[in-house]
Amino acid sequence: MTLTGSGSAYDPPGPAPRGPAAPSHVREHGPARRLDRRVALVTGASSGIGAATARRFAMDGWQLLLNGRDRRCLEQTASGTSALVLPADLAAPGGPRLLAQSALHATGRIDVLVAGAGIGWTGPFAAMPHTDIDRVLALDLNATLHLVREVLPSMIEAGRGRVVLLGSAAGCSGVREEAVHSAAKAGLAAFADALRQELRGTGVGVTLVVPTRRDSGPYDHTTPRPVSPGNVARDIFDSVRQDRDEAPPTPTWRALPSRLRALTPGLNRRIANRLD
Repeated sequence: MTLTGSGSAYDPPGPAPRGPAAPSHVREHGPARRLDRRVALVTGASSGIGAATARRFAMDGWQLLLNGRDRRCLEQTASGTSALVLPADLAAPGGPRLLAQSALHATGRIDVLVAGAGIGWTGPFAAMPHTDIDRVLALDLNATLHLVREVLPSMIEAGRGRVVLLGSAAGCSGVREEAVHSAAKAGLAAFADALRQELRGTGVGVTLVVPTRRDSGPYDHTTPRPVSPGNVARDIFDSVRQDRDEAPPTPTWRALPSRLRALTPGLNRRIANRLD
């Protein structure tokens, strides 16, 4: 029983509005930042998918804002780039609001939010401590929703932007001994669908990324095939560049469970047990 951490082809925006100086806890790496560059805020950037995503965006010349709880790991991710590190615990009270304020204070805008922060817990649900239930839901679902809520108004006002949410195969078909993680990721998937409809016509898009690699614990299955953080990062970057709502495009194995769940729930459970 373990609690573990996870690791738009729109026209480039014009010059960013001038804002006040960045907060004192923001650290810059590499050459002086240019606020006329596209800006991406990446959470969970200390390691894994978040770190790989930050590096992929940096390769294309984006200005990066990196969030995570470990400053040292964030600075390793930022090394050799112009990224700014914004260490913070998003599950702490007011964490999402403070992060959004620091990010907008530092660069004046956020063109893309990659919400990659998350943790998981493996083991029987009946044995899961209540504090761990709260912690998983607080970070995997609540903090993400609050951060999107803080960042979204500036995107809508600018008439452009993209929110990228990191889902999970567990959110498509519940995974045994990952009940709360599955619930949180299923909630994110529903949130992505609802928000996407709500934002039609605003210029702001929503992408749901569903890697086959689980972020909540060791992955020892061959089906679905595990995906490396670098490949997930590539899918995230391509989805932003191409204005895709899903990354990667929905494969047959992922579309099948949701259809079977509605039509033949018993068969769906048997398939889920084989995959998980």
